[in-house]
Amino acid sequence: MTTRAEQREETRRALLAEGWQRFARDGYHAVVLEELARGIGATKGAAYHHFGSKAGLFRAVVAEAQERIGAGVAAAAEEYDDPWDQLLAGCRAFLAAGSDAEFQRIVLLDAPTVLGWNEWRAMDEASSARHLGEALSAVMAAGVIAPQPVEPLARLLSGAMNEAALWIAGTPDPAASVDAAMDALTSLLDGLRS
Repeated sequence: MTTRAEQREETRRALLAEGWQRFARDGYHAVVLEELARGIGATKGAAYHHFGSKAGLFRAVVAEAQERIGAGVAAAAEEYDDPWDQLLAGCRAFLAAGSDAEFQRIVLLDAPTVLGWNEWRAMDEASSARHLGEALSAVMAAGVIAPQPVEPLARLLSGAMNEAALWIAGTPDPAASVDAAMDALTSLLDGLRS
């Protein structure tokens, strides 16, 4: 027998999953919150209770997407012991996310418009951009690149990778584009090596 709290959490998770699916497939502006709620057997009121608005649900979906990307970046980096290899693996994982259609629609195309640039950047900063700063600090500590202020370098590289992810999203062969972008990024990073 489930408790009311468990039922509420189950409804919240179902709304989030349905929101992810519909926002990814149809785009933010085509989604109607009442239809979305009805799709999981809930009411529009339940959606408002959990997320406050369609924008609130979308914000939660974007946060989940950013968390997944950050976790993927961290997992890819953790497969290596060498800080330089960790940096490159994390960068590749981030760029590879740009080839995923759901990530493209939710995080790259709709989120900056719906949430606004500042909020979108803050969410990016809290997830994958944080890993980039940590990786840069590690390669500096290992003497692979010369010590320098991490924040401006992380922001420059993050901006470059976000732009590359947008480019990857718009190409006819995203997988090949990931390889091309990673080759260019590796050349750029090699220029920082001591």
